[in-house]
Amino acid sequence: MKLIVTGAAGMLGKAMLDAWFDHEVLGLDRGELDITDPVQIRQTLATIRPQLLINCVGYTDVDRCETEEAVAERVNSTAVGYLAKTCAEHKITLVHISTDYVFSGTKEEGYAEDDEPGPSINAYGLTKLHGEELLRRHAARWYLVRTSWLYGSGGRNFVDTILNLAKTKSELTVVNDQHGKPTFTRDLSGFIKQLVLDRAPYGIYHGVNELASTWYEFATEILRQAQLSTPIKPIKSEALPRPAKRPEWSVLLNTKRPPLRSWQDALRDYLAELGYSG
Repeated sequence: MKLIVTGAAGMLGKAMLDAWFDHEVLGLDRGELDITDPVQIRQTLATIRPQLLINCVGYTDVDRCETEEAVAERVNSTAVGYLAKTCAEHKITLVHISTDYVFSGTKEEGYAEDDEPGPSINAYGLTKLHGEELLRRHAARWYLVRTSWLYGSGGRNFVDTILNLAKTKSELTVVNDQHGKPTFTRDLSGFIKQLVLDRAPYGIYHGVNELASTWYEFATEILRQAQLSTPIKPIKSEALPRPAKRPEWSVLLNTKRPPLRSWQDALRDYLAELGYSG
């Protein structure tokens, strides 16, 4: 299969290229394809003629989205509409990545694929929701894959941050009232590849490691597996004011596909990549 991965230099883009190593995969980053430019999109797809495009581009700095919402809207929403229209014209299957933050974060039992998203509680979630709407309106052959709390090689992520802080701080404080599912980019990439190769029905899917966690529980397990003894204290979100509000409950439920492995097992593999033996 011939496919394009946009955002190829990012954390998820790199994992996606690795996952599709046995196919004719072309990774394009912003220097090769600016997805906010519809002319570039048309020219690139007409020249390469892929069967599949996986869009890993996203404006994901949640706090900066609050002050740069116009930029986030252009990347997370408008550009998705351009991709959807052009892929439909060329009969290209489009995979787009979205987020748990499209939900309001009030449903403790978690959100299934067909639950109605919104109202988003921050600009990032709102712009990603707008992107979802444009995808569904304009794409013909599409997979919308929501995920959460991503970490992996090649980008800023929570695991690396906790490891670095544990080596420089005498104590860590981490919020314990936000709930989600930590997800390894390698596992998400494999989930998406299998989804496509299985010719699963087009539509919305949730690709996440199991089970749910809080950031504090996640951080505690990172330190335990890495054999780091830095003390860690749980705090409430209100004790750590940030520009963007975070949802309290944004647990994604995968009800359509075989479940991925536990986030604890996935974390062990990522730490091994970093040189921690556990």
